[in-house]
Amino acid sequence: MKKRVIIILFVLTLIIEIGVCSILFTKIDSVKQDTIKINECVKSVEENYYDNSKYYKKLDYTIIDNNGNLVYKTNKSKTNSLNDAIKNNDIILDVKVNNELRGKILISNNTGELIDKYRNYLRISIIIMSLIQVLLIVFYLIYLDRNIIRPFRKLNGFAERVAAGNLDLPLYMDKNHAFGEFTEAFDLMRSELKKARISEKKAIEEKKEIVAKLSHDIKTPIASIKSTSEIGYEKTKEESSKNYFNLINTKTDQIKLLVDNLFTSSVNEITEINVNPSNYISSVLNELIKNSDYLEKLNKYSIPECNIYIDKVRMQQTLDNIINNSYKYATTKIDIDIKKTKEYLVLEFRDYGPGVDELDLPLLKEKFIRGRNVKDQDGAGLGLHLANYFMDKMNGKLELSNSNPGFVATIYIRII
Repeated sequence: MKKRVIIILFVLTLIIEIGVCSILFTKIDSVKQDTIKINECVKSVEENYYDNSKYYKKLDYTIIDNNGNLVYKTNKSKTNSLNDAIKNNDIILDVKVNNELRGKILISNNTGELIDKYRNYLRISIIIMSLIQVLLIVFYLIYLDRNIIRPFRKLNGFAERVAAGNLDLPLYMDKNHAFGEFTEAFDLMRSELKKARISEKKAIEEKKEIVAKLSHDIKTPIASIKSTSEIGYEKTKEESSKNYFNLINTKTDQIKLLVDNLFTSSVNEITEINVNPSNYISSVLNELIKNSDYLEKLNKYSIPECNIYIDKVRMQQTLDNIINNSYKYATTKIDIDIKKTKEYLVLEFRDYGPGVDELDLPLLKEKFIRGRNVKDQDGAGLGLHLANYFMDKMNGKLELSNSNPGFVATIYIRII
């Protein structure tokens, strides 16, 4: 609706501008002396030559006698002599009384003034209309930015977050912009993907639980076989039988070790993710932080220039996890403070949410551990664990602490 109003106003101002210009150009072209008024003026002067109170008042003119002396002059007339009239291109006519030449009437030529007047009107009209059109264009560009460009960037950023696996934050729905009808479908896609991921995680956990149960159940008959083989080894007197029982014993121990490993890995699967850090200029963090702060809650910051040792992909995931945690659990602004020490480039992120329980604080970097104050919210408890894992692999570290109020996550990036 706003777009249509702006376009209609722009077209209307253009039409008005063309109309005003046409009228003023017509006025300029039609400016000329009125011959009827001139004739009336001359006739009035000739008939009332000796009584100037009855002279014609609708024109500006001067009357001189045959010797060039001033006889009469209207208030607005600027002509005092025949020479002035010639210079000004005034109209010069004879004044006759009873067919006797008494002098001349010098009628002021104000055509130039009228033309200048209309030209000024034309200039002012064009400036005003142009300013109005510029304002309308500015408003239209603002409209495009708010209703098309920004929503498109948000949709693009949302698609990137979904592709990266961030399914927790919903897409803000605003049906007033051009992409409003798509936001609901996009968020529905996110919701369905999240449900699918939860179902997949649940299925994996169930499989791991089955493997753990089977591993535990297998231990019982293995223990029985081992006990029986040990008893048989003690009771038999034949050397060949002892060798057989000893072989059974050895193989039982091997099977027991394999079952124990299977049980341990099913209960607490070891995370092994490739991290390949390289040398980068610190300014690369600007792009990574901007990508993570898609809600633009961070304050302004500057990054000291230095060389850092990071894996860009894993650093992006680390920043995503930390900033997304603040988005999700604090929903406040986020202050970022960046400084350089001898060994590290230190990035401190502070929100102003409720923080976490002091008893939970030392455990937050462990796998599947979450603060007890957020148990009613979705989450797997892996974000900070992975962030800590990535920083360790990049020879950096991650520190977590409470503030008053808020929560602080500090990243130490190795300087090389």
